Amino acid sequence: MKVSIVPALTALKPAALVSAVTLFGLMVGYWANAAFLPGTSPEQPIAFSHKIHAGKNKIPCMYCHIQARRSISAGVPSVSKCMGCHNEVATERPQIRKLINYWKNKEPIPWIKVHDLPDFVHFTHKRHVLADIKCQTCHGPVETMDRIRVTSRAIDGSFQLDSPWKMGLCLNCHKQHEVENGLDCWTCHK
Repeated sequence: MKVSIVPALTALKPAALVSAVTLFGLMVGYWANAAFLPGTSPEQPIAFSHKIHAGKNKIPCMYCHIQARRSISAGVPSVSKCMGCHNEVATERPQIRKLINYWKNKEPIPWIKVHDLPDFVHFTHKRHVLADIKCQTCHGPVETMDRIRVTSRAIDGSFQLDSPWKMGLCLNCHKQHEVENGLDCWTCHK
């Protein structure tokens, strides 16, 4: 008596196809997120230049990103923080006019997050700021960027725009600086 596996394989085709399409969709969705793609720079509602603010004008990161001292997230400045200067500075420029409109309408600026980590990674800016780690250590030379780009730090210390954040970079830094519990998985993966 011959036994054929053809009927069994035929029955599995739809399930295999659905699984393959789902897996492909998840992979594309993950990598299509600008926050994970090095070198990307999403279009923002206002063209903000860190090169002008942090570079040319030497405004410290913590002046605008005050949440970094006490929070997981560095946050983005409120419209009122921006208006502290732009109530009088460069008010005729189109991008500042957009800022003024948000202010007048009492609306927050809908910034698009550039730097992000997967949900399973617990990172706190507060710990790193209190340890006196410079923002550029992880975010790259933002003071030279007109538009913030996703960067990653290579093991040799250079910044790369063509490879995503990797856990090994964090672990190498934690080893180098002998961070307490810095190599414990549960420190960063909650």
